[in-house]
Amino acid sequence: MSDTKQRLLDGALAAIRQHGIAGVSARTIAAAAGVNQALVFYHFGSVDDLLAAACRAGTAERVAAWSPRLAEVRSLRGLLEVGRALHAEERVSGNVSFLAQMLAGAQADERLGPPTAGALQLWVDEIEAVLRRLLSGSPFAEIADIPGLARAVSAAFIGLELYDGVDAAGADQAMAALDQLGVLIEIVDELGPVTRQLLQRKITRASRRP
Repeated sequence: MSDTKQRLLDGALAAIRQHGIAGVSARTIAAAAGVNQALVFYHFGSVDDLLAAACRAGTAERVAAWSPRLAEVRSLRGLLEVGRALHAEERVSGNVSFLAQMLAGAQADERLGPPTAGALQLWVDEIEAVLRRLLSGSPFAEIADIPGLARAVSAAFIGLELYDGVDAAGADQAMAALDQLGVLIEIVDELGPVTRQLLQRKITRASRRP
């Protein structure tokens, strides 16, 4: 990738962090990148195409950075601890807020929808792999919609990024509730085999009810 294209990708990230999705334009991106705004269209065709490329590239970079820590997670509480660290560190750098801004922009500009969903899927895939590993052998594994759960977890962390800005105490409370759920599942996993079998039957029967 040319140096100019990389500067434009970085400029798009910086422009959204500074101005929000509503304030992003070829001019603000070019100013952040330190290049002529005509180069936005020369290299990417449109501002939307540049934002889509920046969203994908920026998210892929952050997922790759966190992947080793996620691979070391051994419990749901451990996953939440990494999630807390991710929330704190990425909030400071503005990376999660960039994805949140793209999601907001996609509500008004349908062209931003597919690339933003594709970027979010990178987090979903990473979280899904962790959940499959953690829930393997659990009574919940047979009934859990793990891909759906991975989407819920990923969406929750992005939502908490926005929520934290208006109600930090509420965001902390939501994190604590997720922690309690993780503790509950771990307690179930530590039950004896007979109790686990009984519980699994009840969970299976309950999941089949209309």
